[in-house]
Amino acid sequence: MARYESILDLVGDTPLVDVSVLSPNPRVKILAKLEGQNPGGSVKDRIALQMVLDAEKDGTLSPGQVILESSSGNTGIGLAMVSKLRGYPLKIVLPENVSVERRQLLEAWGAEIIPSPGSEGSNGAMRNAQKLAAEHPEYWYPYQYSNPSNPRAHYEATGPEIWRDCPEVTHFVAGLGTAGTLIGVGKFLKERNPRVQVWAIEPPLGEMVDGLKNFDEGFVPPVFTENDGYELLDRKRIVGTKESIEGTRRLMDAGVFAGISSGAILTGALKCAAEIDEGVIVFVVCDGGWKYLSTGAWTDDIDQVTERAKKIIYF
Repeated sequence: MARYESILDLVGDTPLVDVSVLSPNPRVKILAKLEGQNPGGSVKDRIALQMVLDAEKDGTLSPGQVILESSSGNTGIGLAMVSKLRGYPLKIVLPENVSVERRQLLEAWGAEIIPSPGSEGSNGAMRNAQKLAAEHPEYWYPYQYSNPSNPRAHYEATGPEIWRDCPEVTHFVAGLGTAGTLIGVGKFLKERNPRVQVWAIEPPLGEMVDGLKNFDEGFVPPVFTENDGYELLDRKRIVGTKESIEGTRRLMDAGVFAGISSGAILTGALKCAAEIDEGVIVFVVCDGGWKYLSTGAWTDDIDQVTERAKKIIYF
């Protein structure tokens, strides 16, 4: 049994599991990268740790300095874990309509929550955090949407892990959010094999699948534009809220208990499998399902859950 000096040493090196039982095409394998196995419970643990370590190294983050960031949940939780263990006070600007589990986890890790109007979503929380950062230059504001440590975490770790465990990968599927996972992993895999295709999953215009963004709504993260995201992407697929919930339930058929954005990405991976002749698809399961039990996503009528998702940020 391995021994670790800190829980932070467990960030990364997540398992890849075959869920080809869900594939609509017998000639296409589908493998899920289980990011919920990170100690803070999501893929965002990777960027939270990378942003803090890089800022400590270059001197932009000083001992005891207040960290300020916006989040709809997972980045905030990852930062709260890292901040607690490395001794930083943390303030998270959080939409008021997030699921109760997300708020509770942030508070359990010791973060101070600054509420942001739920109607403005994660983009509104980001704008409010930018305003606070301008008013308080003494805070360290990592700004995950523009921080180069975000895609670097995936270029240096997530991508190499996938290549190590599945060098036969032909397609990589991830959601469009900050775009860090898509950019970092996609760039690494294409450098190893230019024939690997990168597919992005986004919600319909005007529909909330929080954690994912439709870039046509006006905000395109600098992480995406500054790293030639449009050139990197091979295709985009639209997945709505109801499809996302259906995908989350389908993941359970393969024994994977995951969050609802992961259901959206699985749905995109299934669309990819149906469109290609053969191949090996790797997709990202962003987090586990524990933070979403209050949504009733697995047990309630799916139309009721979908309607509820218009009011509460589940994922």
